[in-house]
Amino acid sequence: MENKKPLIELKNISKSYDDETVVNDVNLTIYENEFLTLLGPSGCGKTTILRMIAGFIKPEAGEIIINGKIFNDLPPYARPIHTVFQKYALFPHLNVIDNVAFGLNNRSWEYLESFFGKDKIEKEAKELGDVSKKTVIRKAIKNLIYKDSEQALKLVKLEGFKKRKVDQLSGGQQQRVALARALVNKPQILLLDEPLAALDLKLRQNMQYELKEMQRNLGITFLFVTHDQEEAMTMSDRIVVMKEGVIQQLGSPKSIYNEPINRYVANFIGETNIIKGTYVKKDVVNFLGVDFKCMGYTFNDNEEVDVVIRPEDFDVVDVEKAKLVGEVVFSLFKGVHNEYEVLVKNEKLLVHTYESYEVGQPIGLTIDPYEIHMMKVEVSE
Repeated sequence: MENKKPLIELKNISKSYDDETVVNDVNLTIYENEFLTLLGPSGCGKTTILRMIAGFIKPEAGEIIINGKIFNDLPPYARPIHTVFQKYALFPHLNVIDNVAFGLNNRSWEYLESFFGKDKIEKEAKELGDVSKKTVIRKAIKNLIYKDSEQALKLVKLEGFKKRKVDQLSGGQQQRVALARALVNKPQILLLDEPLAALDLKLRQNMQYELKEMQRNLGITFLFVTHDQEEAMTMSDRIVVMKEGVIQQLGSPKSIYNEPINRYVANFIGETNIIKGTYVKKDVVNFLGVDFKCMGYTFNDNEEVDVVIRPEDFDVVDVEKAKLVGEVVFSLFKGVHNEYEVLVKNEKLLVHTYESYEVGQPIGLTIDPYEIHMMKVEVSE
């Protein structure tokens, strides 16, 4: 990424459990102030990568480099990182503000003096009394912990909840407390392991926008793990698509959606049509027996290709103006659009459109050249 400083570098990282490789020779650079998402199904290695970066488990091979230094053997507490888990791990016997302050309350005084800084502590202490007394300094530090904890609650929009018990909170509110508990430590890197998975759909969608806005305002690097492609598309600067411990594709949400590198990525990121075709010559591809104009590809003449067309990229037109004519064989109203299965020459195509058709009706389709995407045909082993 241009003008961005590398913050985390994974070099040839591998990890196995019971002779099964779950992370296989992964190389990845994560930049300052970036929202990067590890996306893939359960068991693809994304959470294992997160836990290795956090220091909860060690890689068997490779290096984890943070701020230019190798961190493989450093314990979690020595890393500039905090983690928010799917299960929030809040303490039921503590109220909200004490949950947020818990981590700092259990740090050494030497650490806290460095964390807040001498000038800030002395300023707070002067309001309490004699700054030469250790008890006053410690009281000042305690005050700063709770002031910062209140500010963290304000960041997550829970400033009026500090005296509540956590069992009196909704799932979404508990998740915000867990976020505040991480943010109060002012981490350089925040790791989020499927933190929205337990929330209902509407709340999950709201939190997606709030997390992205929070990351942008705080300037913290967020590394987010999810199996939900909508979450990844909504929040991320870049997405890492994973399968069986291997990175399949890395790029912006738009580039991965529009230019998937293989069938796995194309099918995992949104709904899609993958059609066998032939790259006839420069800017011409043939599929379903019809030549179409295309742009931006340099395959060999007459090379077999996989053509990728997203359902919303078909243009529905009058049959006499269409390049493809099919029959609607399935219809579903999705609220903002209609979803159709269209049979064209024994090939079922998924089409999204605002136009209304009944099952059995003919339908005409065209595709603009820039909406036609192509991939190399994968060779079966």
